[in-house]
Amino acid sequence: MKKNTVIILLSLLLVVGGKTYAQDPDFHIYLCLGQSNMEGAARAGSQDSTVNPRFQVMAAVDCENTQRKMGNWYPAVPPLCRCRTNLGPADYFGRTMVENLPDSIRVGVINVSIGGCKIELFDKDQYQSYVSTAPVWMVPMIDEYEGNPYGRLVEMAKLAQKDGIIKGILLHQGESNTNDTLWPQKVKVVYDNLMNDLSLNPDSVPLLAGEVVHADQEGICASMNVIIATLPQTIANAYVISSQGCTDGPDNLHFNAEGYRMLGRRYAIKMLSLPAYNITVP
Repeated sequence: MKKNTVIILLSLLLVVGGKTYAQDPDFHIYLCLGQSNMEGAARAGSQDSTVNPRFQVMAAVDCENTQRKMGNWYPAVPPLCRCRTNLGPADYFGRTMVENLPDSIRVGVINVSIGGCKIELFDKDQYQSYVSTAPVWMVPMIDEYEGNPYGRLVEMAKLAQKDGIIKGILLHQGESNTNDTLWPQKVKVVYDNLMNDLSLNPDSVPLLAGEVVHADQEGICASMNVIIATLPQTIANAYVISSQGCTDGPDNLHFNAEGYRMLGRRYAIKMLSLPAYNITVP
């Protein structure tokens, strides 16, 4: 009888109200999603080849070339998305976070992104119809997530919740939805689904959304930034990360490596300024 009582008490310590609590509250986890600019489209440089071990990435796919297995944590050396993606904003988000947080805190990211996709691909009730009409070149990328990128993100996030706590969501998407005035509402559907499916409190899990390549870089989708700017009107805990001055590549669609570094730092500076941390980075 005493043994059963101990088991029950231990269970209650782990589960209250149906929620499983993190093993390490000092392991702060961020979910990353979007299209090619969140995947990372710039070749990493030599300065990107080493990383503070306090910054980790959970592999969302198996990768032979990097010897990573899905669902496991690794030092966050690029690529942080799939096996042959490149440097993106999540890289310098995490690096900047650990540079400015106490040594006791680790930061982890999970990046599930698909180049060229619309936000509809991450709507768990609409993605199948989107996949059925997706361009041929996109299908192999979607198939790496067993046809359901949103489902894979949630699957990995639930694993991560056994190790730490989810502190925020990073989004970089919009190029494929340029001039879609319903985009903020579509993003809210994805955000609300993540809150519900992962038992997260929207008051404590901000959404940080980056602008696409800015007009000052002759970004071909820069008009979308007007719509992205309205996201906080739809999601109370959303913040827009400026891409002004972030340099881009020849296609005027993707940032270059330094542009990604700048944008990633800006994601981190905004996150650190919020009440969860209240840290001002010069």
